[in-house]
Amino acid sequence: MTLKERINAEYMTAFRAKNTVVKNLLSVVKGEIQTIEKNTGVENMSDEDVLKIITKTSKSLKEMVATGNEQAKEELAIIESYLPKQMSKDEVVAKVTELVNSGVTQIGAIMKEFASLPADKKLVSETIKEIVK
Repeated sequence: MTLKERINAEYMTAFRAKNTVVKNLLSVVKGEIQTIEKNTGVENMSDEDVLKIITKTSKSLKEMVATGNEQAKEELAIIESYLPKQMSKDEVVAKVTELVNSGVTQIGAIMKEFASLPADKKLVSETIKEIVK
């Protein structure tokens, strides 16, 4: 089951259960997917593209949580269930140390290595700055 199919299925489940928080949140995500599909002419977005939308939504919800929005906390927990498990700080430190020891010392080159990995880019950047002094 693709990520888009999972979102559609869980939207319908929330709709039937009258769970308005989940339904409204997934409705926004579905709308983003449909808009991008319409604008690009692609019928079925890849999971990678859907993940970009979910990540963007997650980022904006984190900003809302920072302002004290209680509903955003609940929505963030829901949306994060669609994201891959993020690397821990220890895993990030180990990977950065491994890269530095292999001769990669430029921040951009190290960040490029993390581009396809499920890691918080801010944490990666801070870790690089600590290790590559």
